[in-house]
Amino acid sequence: MKILFIHGLASSGAYKMATMLSQLMRPVEVIAPDFPVAPSEMAPMLEKICAEEDPDLVVGLSLGGFWAQKLRGRKKVLVNPSFHISRLLETMVGQVKYLSPRKDGETEFTVSEDIVRQYKELEDKQFLEVSPEEAALTLGLFADHDERVRCGEEFEAAYPGRAVSYSGTHLPTYPEMKFSIVPEIRKFLESGL
Repeated sequence: MKILFIHGLASSGAYKMATMLSQLMRPVEVIAPDFPVAPSEMAPMLEKICAEEDPDLVVGLSLGGFWAQKLRGRKKVLVNPSFHISRLLETMVGQVKYLSPRKDGETEFTVSEDIVRQYKELEDKQFLEVSPEEAALTLGLFADHDERVRCGEEFEAAYPGRAVSYSGTHLPTYPEMKFSIVPEIRKFLESGL
């Protein structure tokens, strides 16, 4: 079994959630590449990785949840997804430091007005084509004390009955992963969809 992990904004495949998934989901292989911020680069890269690796499950955190949600026809878990990343990016235009190390050694990225515009366009149509079959392939996990993102109601409107709340904050800790998130992922995988 293979899981593709999509990290959040200003992060990388080295983010601790990828490591925790690898440890807690053994012997599952976790693929955790570094993704770009710009949608014009992210979308083709994500399509290529999915075509080449054909993951059994995609897990996306925050901005990664936004991107995972867009993968129609794939089984996916969105952890504290951010469906309005453009609002945050508008406050960050310019150079921004990455919060975790990247394989290419880059320490900063640029947020441009064009990137903000690209996200706004994607956000406007992000819930189109969510059929009942698509909803069954999607699970949303939402921290009850998320201090950064609150998109549970929007998710529930697009994916009725597919949201699960857990005790925690936006960025999951090891105990939250072990006792809340990973058990939900396992249950979802065992559902046989």
